[in-house]
Amino acid sequence: MTAPRVPAPEIDPANKPNGPASYFPSIEKTYGLPIQHWLDIAADQLAEGRSHMQVVDALKTEHGLGHGHANAVVAYVKAKLAG
Repeated sequence: MTAPRVPAPEIDPANKPNGPASYFPSIEKTYGLPIQHWLDIAADQLAEGRSHMQVVDALKTEHGLGHGHANAVVAYVKAKLAG
């Protein structure tokens, strides 16, 4: 098994994260899958050359994420890939 392009952050329930990662606990609860699943999808699609909004739209239409959740996942991945 290969390491993910963008590993999921460790989230301490006592210290709520800021920025896009603040959505991750809600995303996991709402969709029943670990955040790494969504990060991997976004990272793969960005690596294929899709734009931010194309990946957001794919997460919404193909996977049922809400706009805010999809945008948070893509923004987090893009920031980590750039960083």
